[in-house]
Amino acid sequence: MRGALRHVQGLRHQLLVRLMAPLLLMVVVAGMAGIWYAREVTERVFDRWLLDAARSVQTLVRRSNDDITVDHSPQLTALLLYDDLDRAWFSVTQDDRLLAGQAGLPSTGTGEVWYRRGSAFDAQFQGHAVRVVRVELEGIAGSPVVVLMAETLRKRVRAEKELMTLLWPMVALLAAAYAAIVVAVRRTTVPLAAVARRWKDQSQESLAPIALHDVPQELEGFARSHNELLGRIRTMLERERQFAATAAHQLRTTLTGLQLGLSRAQGLADHTAMREAVAQLGHGIQQSSRLVQQLLTLGALDPEGGRDMVRADTDLVDLAQGVGAVLMEQAIDRGMDLELAAPHGPVHAPIQPDLVAEALSNVLDNALRYTPRGGRVLVEILQRPARIVVQDSGPGIDLDERHLVLDRYVRGRRAPSEGSGLGLAIVRDVMALHGGSVELGDSAWQGLKVTLRFPDTASA
Repeated sequence: MRGALRHVQGLRHQLLVRLMAPLLLMVVVAGMAGIWYAREVTERVFDRWLLDAARSVQTLVRRSNDDITVDHSPQLTALLLYDDLDRAWFSVTQDDRLLAGQAGLPSTGTGEVWYRRGSAFDAQFQGHAVRVVRVELEGIAGSPVVVLMAETLRKRVRAEKELMTLLWPMVALLAAAYAAIVVAVRRTTVPLAAVARRWKDQSQESLAPIALHDVPQELEGFARSHNELLGRIRTMLERERQFAATAAHQLRTTLTGLQLGLSRAQGLADHTAMREAVAQLGHGIQQSSRLVQQLLTLGALDPEGGRDMVRADTDLVDLAQGVGAVLMEQAIDRGMDLELAAPHGPVHAPIQPDLVAEALSNVLDNALRYTPRGGRVLVEILQRPARIVVQDSGPGIDLDERHLVLDRYVRGRRAPSEGSGLGLAIVRDVMALHGGSVELGDSAWQGLKVTLRFPDTASA
């Protein structure tokens, strides 16, 4: 849950970045476009003023048959060049002959822009950066009259700065938008942080599920998944507690019986009685070994780990023969027939062979122990779908008990006194891990019939 709080803080940062980045980009683009437009407007406006001044010189040009003169007075020149900020110059030339104005004005420069009435460009004159416009008038003898007007850039720079001030409201808008986004993100993530903090505090106290009535809709799916996880954890802990308590009880009972039997054997003077007591101790040790094996198998079965279980394509016929060979001596000691009926070819299934062998061993062990001496046990391997069927001629299990004896530590009414009630529960869990099932029914000899059925995809 501490990680959840950190993720809420990280979410807040991500939201701010994702919301502010496009806004900042738009402001930067708009600002750059505004700067370019301000400069463009300033240049064009002042260029047109210069062009108007240059065109006004046209009214001063006088043409005769063989000569061109400029009719201007000092007063008119002063009026034409007057500017309270910039210095201005003009010249009128024809064929590089100065007719009026200032000599040496540049006729070419950089950044030239063409207008309908002339052109404008940047240049240097008398150590000043100037803007020059060029206008050509009709001359004589095919030679045009060139009018140049130049001025420094002070008022252009001032105008650009004044236009730039129009961008400040955009900066203020950006700041206001940032503040609004911060407040909105904070108000959005504060409830998430509160929920995460409450979950953290609650998870430290218990594994109780989270109440969903005050969870935001966007977190409802996560909360349900979290509750399901807590439920599985509670189930696993309860199963572990039950397993530990039952294992301790079963082992304590078995060890107590062995200790009493050993004490009784030590007090016997008759060798025959002592041998009987030792035989009983051996049987008790065998039962204890079986119990420990069942407890270990039961503890290793993880219902959550079925998907990760490593399976192998296994021949069920070979598996049944191996399990039967181990129990054959027990069947012979009890004078019983242990038979195997299987197809001529193999019956393959993708299983975990050790677990299925343990399950089949539990079924056969129950059949051999519960069936009276001289009885019969038949193991059949069938296919489509793959399944293992075990029938015996024992007392069977009453119909009303068949769904109960598959639970742990539950034994039928006809079961002998010895036993832990774990065998069929292990079989059920093993088949559940494989996606299969266990079915209990009546055998052909009115005994018990146990069917281990694997999924259809497991058939050969």
